[in-house]
Amino acid sequence: MELWEQILLGAAALLILLFFGPGANRALKNAPPGNSNDWMTVAKLIAVVVLFVIVLIALVRQ
Repeated sequence: MELWEQILLGAAALLILLFFGPGANRALKNAPPGNSNDWMTVAKLIAVVVLFVIVLIALVRQ
């Protein structure tokens, strides 16, 4: 990747952060707090994704 492409990509990333940053902060402050059931659901979803990736790796290695 050329230097000018890296600079352009960095500038685009910075502009995206500056554009979406205030809205994300406002959404996080006004979001309802999660309870233990919500966090258990997140943990289960992450576990399913990890197991799926492990199965895919095992299938490729055979």
